[in-house]
Amino acid sequence: MKKDSDISKEQSLLIAYQESGELSKLGELYKPYMPLVYGLCLKYLKDKEKARDAVMEIFEELVVKLKKFEVDNFKSWLYVLAKNHCLMLLRSEKKRNSESLSENHLSFMESEAARHHTSEDKLEKETELEKLESCIAQLKEEQKLCVKLFYLQQKSYKQIEEQTKLELKKVKSFIQNGKRNLKICMEAGE
Repeated sequence: MKKDSDISKEQSLLIAYQESGELSKLGELYKPYMPLVYGLCLKYLKDKEKARDAVMEIFEELVVKLKKFEVDNFKSWLYVLAKNHCLMLLRSEKKRNSESLSENHLSFMESEAARHHTSEDKLEKETELEKLESCIAQLKEEQKLCVKLFYLQQKSYKQIEEQTKLELKKVKSFIQNGKRNLKICMEAGE
């Protein structure tokens, strides 16, 4: 537990930063907590580099947020800020992965409404779809099943896990590897 002198020193650093905006004061305030923040980030992000980056990003957030918010207990407030930062990173990464998968899905599956639908375009589209079906058929069984459920039936990872009785890690791996193999197969025919 912190002594009263530590708390008052911490509060005085916090107030000094809020009044002056001196980064040295903020650095002095944040430095003792960096190992704790790193440990928290590593727990959530499960990647040393991402955790190191997050520690610095959180410092950058502090530069702005400590001027806006009244903070009574810096350690507790910092814990919540760091946890929320990590959760936001995980959400945005999940969203990026989902969007990336959706974009790839759309590039394979979406109609080309924007293009002129001449008979040549239709023939090209049919050829692409046939090639896609052929490539899907060449996937390993687990990859084929997971790819079809994810892309064609729009099932979530959790739904696929429950339906196939495969571990969540394996479901994600089969989808990722299946997607990569489809891309390689599709590009090989060009």
